[in-house]
Amino acid sequence: MTDPVVREFLLGFWKIHILHHAEEQGVYGQWMLEELHRHGYRLSPGTLYPLLARMARRGWLRATEPKRSRGARVYRITPAGSEVLKRLRASLAELQHEVGRRRASASSARTSNSRKTRSTRESR
Repeated sequence: MTDPVVREFLLGFWKIHILHHAEEQGVYGQWMLEELHRHGYRLSPGTLYPLLARMARRGWLRATEPKRSRGARVYRITPAGSEVLKRLRASLAELQHEVGRRRASASSARTSNSRKTRSTRESR
């Protein structure tokens, strides 16, 4: 990701995605990289692992140490992370309602305007 503005917004999406899956079953780094890639996000391990560590430091995730030396560190959501995710879901729903409504309104306004224009031309 070369555009720092876009990357800044995507960081928020990635965090929400991580919290969602950490709530469902827990996540580990390689799986999360593949999951985000499946959704069109191409993160490097150098981006994801520090992100997971920051989220753990903030108390949103808890990492379990691997049982084997080569095992994966699994991150699960904490009660604080669940509360953050709950608030984010409410904010996302509100944003989707507003942004979706505006887009639908703008689209219907354009359709209505093009019908008026076509009708005016046809009546001439």
